Amino acid sequence: MRLLHVHIPGIVPYARGTSIQDKLVHRFLDYKKATSFDQAPPTPTVLTCSFTPTYTCGRREVGCISPAQQEYLRTDGRAEFIEALRGGQTTFHGPGQLVAYLISDLRRHSVSPRQYVRLLESSVISTCAHYGIASQTTDNPGVWTSPTKKIAAVGVHLQRNITSHGIALNVSTDLWWFDRIVACGLEGKETTSFEREGVKGRPVEEVADSFVGKLAENLGGIEGIDRVNENTI
Repeated sequence: MRLLHVHIPGIVPYARGTSIQDKLVHRFLDYKKATSFDQAPPTPTVLTCSFTPTYTCGRREVGCISPAQQEYLRTDGRAEFIEALRGGQTTFHGPGQLVAYLISDLRRHSVSPRQYVRLLESSVISTCAHYGIASQTTDNPGVWTSPTKKIAAVGVHLQRNITSHGIALNVSTDLWWFDRIVACGLEGKETTSFEREGVKGRPVEEVADSFVGKLAENLGGIEGIDRVNENTI
């Protein structure tokens, strides 16, 4: 099977990215509900983009962030606050960060949910290595350049084995936004980026292509990647 890659250029609102994601997820779920399978199943798709400044919390924190905390996170109107369905806790999305969401049916790749998270982390590690950055997993979620410096967050959602959400990899992100929170609920840790690790001037779109290539290598049954426009899906 082929893997579609949809990259939204520029800096886009969080709602635009999740709207495309939700459309794709519903397409997979509708196919699973169908009584007739005359049509081919939906094609696995990776959505990549960078968001305008947005703080999101994970599903465990939905309803637990007080109005005062939400107002603080909105930073005098400079950022949004969104409750998301992904796993994990509060984190930041913004310009200079690669967000990548895979929408697919894990059963078609013969991958378990636990294996899928490891697969995403491995794809990030390979992407970092491509740019000369050594990274690793630790006992904490995500990908790290050292036991205390996190370069990528991982938070996924599954419904009937259909994946959504995914990874957020800091390329040229302004890390000040992370200084305002305990990112992912991990005390005593810091956030890093390609730029802070000495890799400067890399466009997010370029890193997106590299990540999607590594992801395709790690996913089972992928024969190639087709880059498509969001208006065609």
